[in-house]
Amino acid sequence: MDVLEAVASRYSCRAFLPTPIPEKIVRDILERAGRAPSGGNVQPWRVHALSGAKMNDLRTIVQARFNELPYVEGAEYDIYPRNLKEPYETRRRRAGVTLYQSIGVARDDRAGRYRQYARNFLFYDAPVGLFFSIDRTMGPPQWSDLGGFIQTVMLLARSHGLHCCAQEAWTHWHKTLPRFLGLSSDYMLFCGMAMGFADDAAPINSWRSPREQLDVYASFEGFAS
Repeated sequence: MDVLEAVASRYSCRAFLPTPIPEKIVRDILERAGRAPSGGNVQPWRVHALSGAKMNDLRTIVQARFNELPYVEGAEYDIYPRNLKEPYETRRRRAGVTLYQSIGVARDDRAGRYRQYARNFLFYDAPVGLFFSIDRTMGPPQWSDLGGFIQTVMLLARSHGLHCCAQEAWTHWHKTLPRFLGLSSDYMLFCGMAMGFADDAAPINSWRSPREQLDVYASFEGFAS
């Protein structure tokens, strides 16, 4: 699979097959992703990869507290800016509406929406879960580097026929996860990620979030015709 196909075929997968993923494949993806650029080559990322019994232990811990959803331990950072302005709020809401429509959950069905939201914390039944963290002394440029690393992981996963879903919602478990992972307090958890083979028959995997046309977000000057 070339990079063009990997970019075009990547989406946030929310239903996975139980097919196990060998550790050597996850290692290969993360090692190759280490070639992602970072300012000054500081490489500010930290990754924890889980599968098997360890992953099931985490699922058991969070399932026991599903009655505390959606906020659980509170977010350590704002996933979106407060009072998100246009056009960003419309884009966010449109994606959410389409997601819930794909599984037949009405906007006023709070219980149904919470059930789907809870599946974040089961990694959507994926066989592999990743957690990405960053040193708390780092600033916005290094957070940007971390994002580039995470995108590289997702694209490399496509080369193995795998799909992913990056999950910032895990910040709502920012007290439980460091203890579970043995993550030093010097680091802040940024997000989790589900990884595995997509369940193509699942309705929730049937939709794709729209993207703006190029001229909405880019301008071009000085080019030869």
